[in-house]
This record gives sequence, structure tokens and C-alpha cells, in this order.
Amino acid sequence: MTVRSRVRLRFTKLGKVRWTSHRDVARMWERALRRAELPVAYTEGFSPRPRLSFGLALSTGHESLGEYLDVDLADTVDVSSLPARLTPALPIGIDCVAGVALDGTEPSLQQAVTACTWEIELAGVDGARANDAVAAALAAPSLIATRTRKGHEVTDDLRPAIVALAVTADGAGGDGTVVTAEVATQPRGLRPGELVEACFGAVEARRVLRTHQWIEQDGARREPIPADATSLPHALGACA
Repeated sequence: MTVRSRVRLRFTKLGKVRWTSHRDVARMWERALRRAELPVAYTEGFSPRPRLSFGLALSTGHESLGEYLDVDLADTVDVSSLPARLTPALPIGIDCVAGVALDGTEPSLQQAVTACTWEIELAGVDGARANDAVAAALAAPSLIATRTRKGHEVTDDLRPAIVALAVTADGAGGDGTVVTAEVATQPRGLRPGELVEACFGAVEARRVLRTHQWIEQDGARREPIPADATSLPHALGACA
């Protein structure tokens, strides 16, 4: 099917739907696009599929305020109407909060995103311990970790991937302490769980929330869709 236009959508993944896998989220979006009767373009061949392109996959169990999806369309649409058309067709916790038209020259989201910001709530870690661990990690010339990749153990230095790290909420009695981390996604992304283990040891990450994905454009850093184009209070209320 001929592609006439391309749109980028921003959506949330909050609440119980965080336990849904990336593949199942893709199926939810395919159903929502059909229910909204959007003119989605399809691949050619024996088994045509909707022409969708997601951003960086979100691990099962993590939440997000800023996930992204590019959709190829066989006709033009009113982009401003897309959040209102799509959100009712999506499960609670997945809200379409913004949409923009693309001109077709943009790189894929997988290529464009260079960093992500995470809020990580730690269990059993008080503010003093968290601040000490953050200071030690930032001062360290390297953070060596052994990770399993494609069935093989690989030793990596995680320190270059930590762009910023800070304690942003000091939980009373060791509960509710939150660290905010910005980590690079290229050449290989640093997972929040790997960051927690490297900096804090065997600590449970009680809640992991992706707040931003960042791209570089014309020498400036920005989000794939600006935050001021969203309706985050509605998104947060929907999953309460």
C-alpha cells in the first residue's frame, strides 16, 4: 500500500499494563489503529503487516511517560485529533498523549535516540547511603561489570554510559529513595537494573519509570515530541 504520510505518536505505559511485553503492546496498537479506522499502510508480500516502527523497547515491568511510535499512513489525517481517537481504543495505562506529522527524512527512532532519563525508586536504601553510592559512582574512573550477551559473558565498563546521576527523593527509613539517571543508549544501552547493581549492589528497584528519551537535532538536544505537546495529567489519572 502506498505511503502518503507518516506520523509520530507519543504514549504512556503506566500502572498494571507495565507487565505487558513489548510484543503485546505492539499488538494492542495494531488493534487500536484498526478501531480508530486510521488508513494505516501495510507491507507487501504474502503476509502484510501494518507499517509501524517503535522506539527503544521498554523492559517488562518498567513504566514510561514518553514512549514513541511511527506510523505510515496511506492517506493524510488530522494529526491533532489522533490522541482523542486512539486513547479510547487502548488499554488503561496506555494513553496516546501527542502526535506530530513527519516529513519522511527523519532517522528511525532506534537510530535517533541517544539517551534516556529514568527515575528509579530503591527499596531499603536511605538517602545518606544513596548519596554516598552516587558520589562514588560519579567519581569512579570506571565501573566494570560482567554481563551476559547472546549467551556469552562479556566484561564492560559502564561508567561512560552514565551521563548524569543524582538522588532526587530521600525516602524516610530507607523507603521511597529515588535516584534520577540519564544514561546513553549508544553504542549500547545501559539498563536500569545494570545501573542499580553497579552503583548500589544487590538492591531491589521497586519502581522504574522512563521519563524522557532524547535525540540530537541541529546541535540541540530535544525529545522526539516535545513534552509541552502532551497531556500528562490525563495520562497519570487514567492509570490511578
